[in-house]
Amino acid sequence: MADRFGDQTLASRIRENLTLPVIAAPMFLVSGPDLVIAASRAGIIGAIPALNQRTTEGFESWLEQIKQATAGAPYAVNLIVHDSNGRLEEDLTVVVRHRAPLVIASIGSPAPVVERVRAYGGLVFSDVASVRHARRAAEAGVDGLILLCAGAGGNTGWLNPFAFLAEVRGFWDGPVALAGAISRGSYVHLAEEMGADFAFVGTPFIAARESLAPEAYRSMLVESGADDIVLTAAVTGIPANMLRRSLEKSGYVPRKGASARFDLNAEMEALRAWRDIWSAGHGVGDVNAVESLADIVDRFAADYRRARQRRSA
Repeated sequence: MADRFGDQTLASRIRENLTLPVIAAPMFLVSGPDLVIAASRAGIIGAIPALNQRTTEGFESWLEQIKQATAGAPYAVNLIVHDSNGRLEEDLTVVVRHRAPLVIASIGSPAPVVERVRAYGGLVFSDVASVRHARRAAEAGVDGLILLCAGAGGNTGWLNPFAFLAEVRGFWDGPVALAGAISRGSYVHLAEEMGADFAFVGTPFIAARESLAPEAYRSMLVESGADDIVLTAAVTGIPANMLRRSLEKSGYVPRKGASARFDLNAEMEALRAWRDIWSAGHGVGDVNAVESLADIVDRFAADYRRARQRRSA
């Protein structure tokens, strides 16, 4: 990968102003501006899905709010780049106009966004669930890869993180964020020891007071453990980890003919019709209370420091 910052690696350039090398994952119907702002103030990167707003105009108003509140601190925008996303061009135009520092491309080739984002100096990371997809994203010219490993909440991967990261590092020397059950600061350090640059963390932040998650969702997280997670493609059309109790309470019946083919319009309609079906990752057992994002990051940071100290000793 070509280095864009001379002797300083791209990963170190991104990390230099962070308290922890953590990206708060963009979560459907959970990540809003308050969560992103709180993340930036706590010293990690917050990420917001464009489609969490029903309109491009609403999405732009959120970006304006985030920019004003973060005062130059890094944040990320998540764009679904699948060809069924009819809003992609409009949302991308807003991203370019506001010069979002980091764009996370999901579910499809990141090629449509790479040139336009890099033209203003922004960065593009692509989340990938297989080595084949990682190679394709690298060939498309992304700046970083997010490896969705087994245990990640919501749309997930299925590979063991040790095997996934090792194989990707065989052809990619750029920034890598590791996703999947990273629920403690010591796991962030372990991800670094494995060769990743960042941890991609979702489930612990669902329980943050600043998230858009309803109280019942937060309470269910606190009461759940790893055995309460169900992997199913019946809700979104692609494999996703969901809370068993939310499936049961909603009386969800898998759609006939549901397959691994993703279609954004169909999936958005299904998810909005079943708003009480909630996702979580295998690390849900470490979510023991509803608290502020700052308190979650402080706990992660203390555990991270202890892990580093043990490693040094």
